[in-house]
Amino acid sequence: MKTLLSSLLLLVLSITVIAQQEPQTNYGQITTIVGFKSAYVDARNIYIWLPSNYTPAKKYAVLYMHDGQMLFDSTTTWNKQEWMADETAARLIDDGKTKEFIIVGVSNNDKYRHSEYFPQKVAEALPSQLRDTLYRKALMGMPRSNNYLKFLVEELKPYIDKNFSTLPDRDNTFIAGSSMGGLISLYAICEYPKVFGGAACLSTHWIGNFDLYQNVIPKAFATYVDKNLPDPKTHRLYFDHGDKTLDQFYKPHQLEIDKVLYKHNYNKSNMITLFFPGTNHSEKAWQQRLHIPFTFLLAR
Repeated sequence: MKTLLSSLLLLVLSITVIAQQEPQTNYGQITTIVGFKSAYVDARNIYIWLPSNYTPAKKYAVLYMHDGQMLFDSTTTWNKQEWMADETAARLIDDGKTKEFIIVGVSNNDKYRHSEYFPQKVAEALPSQLRDTLYRKALMGMPRSNNYLKFLVEELKPYIDKNFSTLPDRDNTFIAGSSMGGLISLYAICEYPKVFGGAACLSTHWIGNFDLYQNVIPKAFATYVDKNLPDPKTHRLYFDHGDKTLDQFYKPHQLEIDKVLYKHNYNKSNMITLFFPGTNHSEKAWQQRLHIPFTFLLAR
């Protein structure tokens, strides 16, 4: 088990490598903002995908996605994999299965990815010894996720709404990510329910770290969700996982989260949890099912 967890740790840490090349696409166009500056977090690249028929004469929904350097172009990524977010979005829009939308890919910032994506209020609620160990070994100091969300909501979103033709309301603003990006997407919609109308959480990293701590961390997530879920009448939540590599650890914890959501009157109309047997923790796995959360969140 220790050898497996060590190799998986290297896998997850390796996706934090920030590509220097700008992604290219044959589906729509990508506008790159190099080193977007923030008062809350380190500067990072922002990749804005626009559909091929983008025009200021129309208004577009917006999907914010974490690990933005992994979304669009496998020739610029560390593992030569990508989400194929541009191809998937273009196909769904062209087929009329979703409303027209923009994707804002937000790069992670390398060594503080875990700190920015680990929900801060969950970390702060852990037993002191575990919390201190988490801060020291995994988060490189204090958690930064509250500041990361302030960056998204107070700085990046206003910039996008000012400079692109968007529908800025909650019902047209969504957030998505995988693994730790799934955790921060759920945290975002819970902390800012007036901003985000839906969240997609793929292969959500419920264990939070690479030592399981007798399920203390997953239970802390369930407790937080129980207290902070947004209104099911106005929000949508998507979850999924496989059963290979890191995903093999997620099923029992996802089932507990599902129970919490059902308790708060989420149902098939506003929540989906899917299991993909035989699939692992990788961009290739996520690209194969990305059309499902895109359609669920952005259906016409």
